[in-house]
Amino acid sequence: MITADSSRLVVACSLEPDAHPADVQTNQALARWLADIQGLEFSAELPGQGSAGRSIYWVPDATVAGRAQAARLGVHGPLDLFGGYVEREFQGGKAIVHPLFERPTLTPKGWNDTFARRVQPLVLDGNSVFCHNDAVRCASARLKRGPQRLKPAGGRGGMGQQVISDIDELADALRHLEEPDYRLGLVIEDDLQEVRTHSVGQVMITGVLLSYHGIQQQTRNPRGELVYGGSDLLVVRGDFDGLLSLDLVAPVRETIQQALLFDRAAHQSFPQFYASRRNYDLVQGTDIRGRPCSGVLEQSWRIGGASGAELAALEAFVAEPALCVIRAASFEIFEDKPLPDNAHVLYRGPDPHGDLVLKYAMVEPHELQR
Repeated sequence: MITADSSRLVVACSLEPDAHPADVQTNQALARWLADIQGLEFSAELPGQGSAGRSIYWVPDATVAGRAQAARLGVHGPLDLFGGYVEREFQGGKAIVHPLFERPTLTPKGWNDTFARRVQPLVLDGNSVFCHNDAVRCASARLKRGPQRLKPAGGRGGMGQQVISDIDELADALRHLEEPDYRLGLVIEDDLQEVRTHSVGQVMITGVLLSYHGIQQQTRNPRGELVYGGSDLLVVRGDFDGLLSLDLVAPVRETIQQALLFDRAAHQSFPQFYASRRNYDLVQGTDIRGRPCSGVLEQSWRIGGASGAELAALEAFVAEPALCVIRAASFEIFEDKPLPDNAHVLYRGPDPHGDLVLKYAMVEPHELQR
């Protein structure tokens, strides 16, 4: 058990006004598991008057954005939540990864062009836009480079993304977007082939620091869409130095270095930002000319798809203090099946489209690695 303030209450909360019940229940399951690991009480509801003055550890389903929201929750730093804080809501999404397209019609308040330019060597070639006019201008110009991937900056798990190859496909893709859909931005970047998606992250929970590298799996949902299917993580106790001290192949080491530089730039460019959970998705593949590419796709300063694997690793580290390295995995599959005894089920039920989805996490059998 983690040494923590035993009076703290772990509370799951939804900051997404239109969150689907599947996501709400998954978030609650992760928060309950986190409370169990720490030996704390869990609540799926906001505390009432009887809890006035009680210390709360929040597990929100989105990045806390703005001083007003942080004050309402009583979040003052990374020890108060599983997730992160940004000053502007769009800073928690994909839009900050790329610079704005030239002569933008709309620039959101708080936009940091210095950060976007600084991380350009660490990401794919792309731009971000915040209105329909800029989306048309940007995508039309970028199509000269080859197929482009359009990504709603607030999207999760690959949902809502489209690849376009010509002006007609662009018009069709943008036809369904209205101005409110651009609130968090739209990312337009080169589409890659033969891709492999990596995750690099770090979790800090009362007295325990974990760092990891992982590979994301994709699966097809019943509608044929290619979506997030889980993550396989190699997790170490401690900082990224411990991860880099392992015998890693060159492509993996490259993604870790890119994520570290991106993370450092974020802390230096957004001084008010903090997070106890920092995850960076990176892709490696080839562009239309066959050239190898590697770069950060997005940051996740909130609970995410790999969090089940993160907590599975945390539980193992807490149970075995001598354990230093472990493999853990999270799964999201569209079928029901018997699971291993050590699997921790996070959700079993309908997804937003009514299809059965099963989410679970587990650690691999291991020997102590010191």
